[in-house]
Amino acid sequence: MIPRAVLAQAQKELLDWNSTGMSVMEMSHRSKQYLPIIEDAEANLRALLNIPNNYKVLFLQGGAITQNYMVPMNLLAGRSASYVASGYWSKRTYSDAQAFNNMNMAASSESISYTKAPNFNSWNYSKNDAYIHFCLNETIHGVEYFDDPKITDVPLVCDMSSNILSRGINVSNYGVIYAGAQKNIGPAGLTLVIVRDDLLNYAEKKTPTTFSWKIQSDNNSMINTPSTFSIYIAGLVFKWLNEMGGLKEVEKLNKEKAESLYSFIDQSEFYYNDIDLSNRSRMNVPFRIRDDTLTMSFVEAAEKKGLYQLKGHRLVGGLRASIYNAMPIEGIHALIKFMKDFEKNNT
Repeated sequence: MIPRAVLAQAQKELLDWNSTGMSVMEMSHRSKQYLPIIEDAEANLRALLNIPNNYKVLFLQGGAITQNYMVPMNLLAGRSASYVASGYWSKRTYSDAQAFNNMNMAASSESISYTKAPNFNSWNYSKNDAYIHFCLNETIHGVEYFDDPKITDVPLVCDMSSNILSRGINVSNYGVIYAGAQKNIGPAGLTLVIVRDDLLNYAEKKTPTTFSWKIQSDNNSMINTPSTFSIYIAGLVFKWLNEMGGLKEVEKLNKEKAESLYSFIDQSEFYYNDIDLSNRSRMNVPFRIRDDTLTMSFVEAAEKKGLYQLKGHRLVGGLRASIYNAMPIEGIHALIKFMKDFEKNNT
């Protein structure tokens, strides 16, 4: 989701950015007009996340799934690596990594249908691993980690696609952070990678130049033409978040939104959520109607009220409310009111 204030500013500047007579979409990525846009975007992101100086910020393409291959290409260097599966996407990442050798499943909650994330102390990995990969928030199953693993002997690689910028994190606890943009950053297609300097020198020689973090870093994410307009929108989002008061204020609002929705679901005998209380996602709230035959009726009735994208993922069914940063608290209130009315009309 993209904040309405950001969309309004982009609309205002669409035909003429900063009195240049050009749209950002028309600019050369190497022009003196465009360079301040990407530089300001990085500066605002660094301020938001308090990114240490020994980390590089890369604005890449291809979505988070592309990193399923770029991570081992850039880090493995003939060694082993471990993966944690807390939901569909982290299991998918592990499956994609099988194209490379020596991949270990350190922990998985698949046997309990991903209703709880594997505890950090259950992770079975080797100190010789090149990295440990996990996903901080699983969108499909609605499972989120709220603490950082206390692991310092192996670099942590984390997919934060769906909850990055929803709260503060300690970047220095991670070796690599990556995220697809379309949830909390900007338009789909842009991919953010934050990588510690000492991890930039492990890429296989056969790694294509555009897939090499080191080469991308050395060329300021411009070894090929970047997603210029997406980076511009992301920069506006970063600025908007800073103007809101930073991630502490953002986290307060996200807690309020999630707690309101979960509280309503929990008191209802009509709806339910079966995710462990310690791992309930603040960004993605899956829920079901006890009479599952009413699910599609719920989705159709909701759309008539202007409430869209509530159908659960095709792999798990049910319903899901994705309440990213740009979702105002009023949207949660509107959803709860509709849920109350639907329950009343169907019991």
